[in-house]
Amino acid sequence: MSSYDVYGMGAALVDTEIEVDDGFLADATIEKGVMTLVDEPRQHTLLGLLEQHLVYARRASGGSGANSVIATRYFGGTAFYSCKVADDENGRFYLADMERAGVHTNRLAAGATGVTGKCLVMITPDAERTMNTFLGVSSTLSAEDIDPVALADSRFLYIEGYLVTSPSARAAAVRARELAEAAGVRTALSFSDPGIVAHFREGLAEMLGGGVDLIFCNGAEALEWSGAETIEAAADSLRSIAKSFAITLGAEGALVFDGHQYHRIAPHPVRAIDTNGAGDMFAGAYLYALARGHGAAAAGALACRAAAELVTHYGPRLSGPAHQRLRDEWESSRS
Repeated sequence: MSSYDVYGMGAALVDTEIEVDDGFLADATIEKGVMTLVDEPRQHTLLGLLEQHLVYARRASGGSGANSVIATRYFGGTAFYSCKVADDENGRFYLADMERAGVHTNRLAAGATGVTGKCLVMITPDAERTMNTFLGVSSTLSAEDIDPVALADSRFLYIEGYLVTSPSARAAAVRARELAEAAGVRTALSFSDPGIVAHFREGLAEMLGGGVDLIFCNGAEALEWSGAETIEAAADSLRSIAKSFAITLGAEGALVFDGHQYHRIAPHPVRAIDTNGAGDMFAGAYLYALARGHGAAAAGALACRAAAELVTHYGPRLSGPAHQRLRDEWESSRS
């Protein structure tokens, strides 16, 4: 029996969430709805402009992949996370926060010189999230940060698509996929962001190699990758690079493919106030359910329900008890 349900790889970022309006984004020349990489001076400038807008000031270990593996852990699964932080206060906090969540990490990555990465997440009244990210030492994640023993002892390898923006992190993702394939570990990758697909397509293709077992993406990312005009056509295109996949469709639920047939996952109508982390939550819940032996339709049901619950709160994560309640409700609905 594997020690870990999910072995994740991704950026290690300390998040700050901020409520803004469309006018602020326009005045600050920030592209809405996507992740934009910025340098540290630009991030300091934005923090100064946003000083009066903070609505979620509690620090948390963030990054898309981290959010997903923590969700898997809170649902009752087991998880390991490869990342890189600096030997600074934020870096030490980050690893301690992951430990509190019950996620094992490659702790040797804490000794890097430099600055731990940070992400500003700006939420507009329509609940859309816009991210400006300073990667810091996360951009130097490399194959040396992989724990091959833990990886081989996992059910899934989950690679965050954002890693494609760094040459060394992209190479690490490729190496991790190769190690997983050799060990018989199922491979999963997220497209992460429409801008990532648009600007780093060749790098994503390198990370995908000859194909992965599972892809996570939203509708916009699926359309961008495939060049298709409909979700159905985009889904057919994804079958050439993945044995299975899940396409999240916001208020319309999700479309998942289990390798044999498609399943439409019904949405859970809610009043969304913050979509930050919804895709991460979906992936974490979906991987948890698959790792525990459930099929794609059942996994999609839990994932859609969890993502719907998340968007009714500020912040990219729910509490541990909230995950357990959702899991228990999902299990009861299947009995």
